[in-house]
Amino acid sequence: MVSHSVWIVGTSRSGKTARLVEQFCSWVQPEKKHHESFYTKKPGQKKGARIPEFLYLKQTEPIVLVLAANDDNRRELGDIIVTSTLGKYPVRAKTPLGFFQDEVILFWPLLINSLSLKAQFPVRLRPETEQELATKLWRPQLDEEILRIAGVNESRLVRRILDLLQLAAYSGVRCEDIAQILARGLGDNSTTLEPEFLASLLLDWRNWCLERGLLTYGIITELYSQYLLSDRNYQQHLTKRYQAVLADDVDDYPSVARLLFELLLDQGAVGAFSYNADGAVRLGLGADPNYLEGLAERCQVEILTGPPSESLGEELTKQMVELVTEPMVLLSLPKMVHSIQTTSRAQLLRQTAEVIANTIQSQQVQAEEVAIIAPGLDAIARYTLVEILIKQNIQVESLNDQRPLVSSPVIRALLTMLALVYPGLGRLVDRDAVAEMLVVLSRKQQAPENSLLLTDAINRVSTDIDPVRAGLIADYCFVPHPDRPNLLPVSTFERWDRIGYAATTAYGEILQWLEQQRSQQELRLIPSPISLLDRAIQRFLWNGSNLPYEQLAALRELLETAQHYWEIDTRLRQIAPDETTPYTTIIEFIQLLRRGTITANPYPVRPIGGARRAVTLATIFQYRSSRRSHRWHFWLDAGSPLWAKGGAATLFGAPFFLRDRLGEPWTAEDEKLAEEQRLRRILTDLLSRVSERVYLCHSDLAVNGQEQVGPLLPLVNACVTHSVI
Repeated sequence: MVSHSVWIVGTSRSGKTARLVEQFCSWVQPEKKHHESFYTKKPGQKKGARIPEFLYLKQTEPIVLVLAANDDNRRELGDIIVTSTLGKYPVRAKTPLGFFQDEVILFWPLLINSLSLKAQFPVRLRPETEQELATKLWRPQLDEEILRIAGVNESRLVRRILDLLQLAAYSGVRCEDIAQILARGLGDNSTTLEPEFLASLLLDWRNWCLERGLLTYGIITELYSQYLLSDRNYQQHLTKRYQAVLADDVDDYPSVARLLFELLLDQGAVGAFSYNADGAVRLGLGADPNYLEGLAERCQVEILTGPPSESLGEELTKQMVELVTEPMVLLSLPKMVHSIQTTSRAQLLRQTAEVIANTIQSQQVQAEEVAIIAPGLDAIARYTLVEILIKQNIQVESLNDQRPLVSSPVIRALLTMLALVYPGLGRLVDRDAVAEMLVVLSRKQQAPENSLLLTDAINRVSTDIDPVRAGLIADYCFVPHPDRPNLLPVSTFERWDRIGYAATTAYGEILQWLEQQRSQQELRLIPSPISLLDRAIQRFLWNGSNLPYEQLAALRELLETAQHYWEIDTRLRQIAPDETTPYTTIIEFIQLLRRGTITANPYPVRPIGGARRAVTLATIFQYRSSRRSHRWHFWLDAGSPLWAKGGAATLFGAPFFLRDRLGEPWTAEDEKLAEEQRLRRILTDLLSRVSERVYLCHSDLAVNGQEQVGPLLPLVNACVTHSVI
C-alpha cells in the first residue's frame, strides 16, 4: 500500500521548510476535483502519491495541525504559510508542548471525570513558581544529609528532580514508573539519591498540583500522553478536527509527539514531516530524534540535496570533522578559515571585537551579516563585546539574552516602591535602593525631534535627580524601619538648597505620590500590588513617551509575572487558607525576583519593520535553535572543552528516558560517543549556516587561567598561517 505521507530529509538550509509549505499548499488550495476515488492525484506528482480530496475543500477552521520545534520557528512557519496561501486559509501553528497544553485545557472536563479531580479551571505554573512551590512542599524531606548525598544545593536539587518528571512525561513514561527506570539506569551508583525516594517526591508533587488544578509542563505532557491520547472520546474529536499534520524539524520533538502522529495516521490522516539528522539541537533536553525517525517507515521518503552552494558546509565539513576526530591528520584548512589567537581571554575579546569593527567599517561585510557564536557567554564576555562594538556605532543583537529581571534598574526601583507603600516590608529596602529609586522615577524620556519612524526613535534620557543628589536625599531623608520605612520632606536636610530646584520639585512629587498610595492602601482602595505597579509605571515611567525596547520588555515581564504570582496565590488561599498576612506574598514575590530566577523575555521577538542592522551574538544552542545563517562567523573560545557539550547542559537522567535505550545505564563510553556525535552535528550544522568566512577565536588561557585544550584546538592549529594577529 502506497503511503500518502511524506518524510523530508535534509541538512540545514536544504529547503525542508519550503518543501513543507509547498506540501501544505498542495493540500489546501482548491483545484479541479476528480470523483473517481476518495483520493485525487495532483498534476506533476509522482505515481501513487495521492492527496485526500477533502483537503481541497474550502475550510473556515484549520484542519491541518501545523507544528514547529520552538516558538520563534512557529511564528516564522505560520507567517510563511499565510503569505504562501495569500491569507485565504486559517492556520494555527503550535509547538508540540503548546499543542499539548491547549488540548489538556480544552478537554479538562474529560480529565476531571477520568481522574476524579476537583471541578476547577486549571492554571499553568511557570517554571520559577513551580520550583518555589515544590521546594516548600519537599523542604521537610530535603535535610542536610540528603543534600550532602546529592552533592548540590537545595535549589539545584529541586530543579533536577522536577526535570525527571518532565523527561519521563516527554518519553511517555508514567510518573509511577520513574523509580523503575532510574533504578535500572543508575544501578549501584551510591553518589545519587535512592530512585524510590525521588519518585515518591514526584508523585507527591504531581498529586498536590492536580488537587489544586495547577499544571506544569511535565504534568501537562503526562496528562496528554497517558490519559487523553488513550481516551476514545478524545480520539474521535482529534481525528475529526485534523485530517492532516505538518511538522517541521521533528528531530527536536519529544517522544510523545510520535504517539500523536501515529494516532492521526492510523485514523487516515496524511502527514508531512521534515527531519535533519545533523540537527537534534534539544537532544539531552527532552528531544528523542531516533524515536521520531521511526515515522519514516510510514511515509514516502524525500531526500533533499545538501545546503546551498554558497555555504561552506560542503567544502569544509569533511575536513574539519576529520581534523577533530583524528587530530594527528596533517591538514591545512582553506583560506576562508582564519584564526584570532591571544594569550589571555581579555585580549581575545578585545581583538575579536576590533576585527569585527574594522571589517564592518571598511565595508567588507555588513553588521547584519556577522555572527559571534560561543559555547557559553558569561556576563563579562557579553558586556565587553557589546561595549566595544557600540562605541564604534555597531549595534549588537543578543539572541535570547535572558538576564535576570532584577538586573534592570527600573524593576529594582519598582520593588523598592512596593516596600515603601505596603507595611511590613522595611527589611527589604535600604539607603542605596532608595537612592536608585529616586533617580529612576525622576527620569524624563523624550523621543528625538523630527523622528517619524519608530525604529529611529532612540530615546534621550535626562533625570531631575542625579545619583549624587539622590544619595544626599537618601542619607538625610530616608528613615529605616522594619514595618514602616519612610521618606521625610527634603527640608529635613539642613542644606537642602544645594539639591536644586529641579531635584527638589521631582522629589516632592515622588513623596506626595507615595503618601497618596499609602493612604489608599490603608483604605483598601488599591486592589492588589499589580495595580500599584501599573500606577507607578503610568505615572513615572510611561508618561506618554516611547520607552526603550529593553525597558518595555522588562516591564511587561514584571506585570505578567506579578499577575501569575497573585493568581497562584489566590488559588492556593482558596483551597487551603494560609494564616500568614497578604503582605507575606509581597515579600516572597520580591525575594523571588531578587534571586534572579525570573528573566525578561521580550515579545515580539522580532523587530517591527525591516531586519535590525546588528551583529548577532549567541551561544551555539541559541544560534542553532534560531535557524539563522550569516556570511561571516566568529567562533569564540574555540579552544573551550564546552564545544563538545553543544552550549547547553544535558539534563540529569536524560539518556535513561530515550525510547531506544529506556532505563539502560549511561557509561563513560556512551558519554564519549555522544560528545563525538554532538560535535560532528555542531560542525556540520554551523558550517551550513555560514557562506563566506569563519574565524576561530582562541585564547591559550581561559577565564580561570587554565589552559584551553578543547576538541576544536586541532582546527585552530591547522589555520595558523591565516592568523590575522
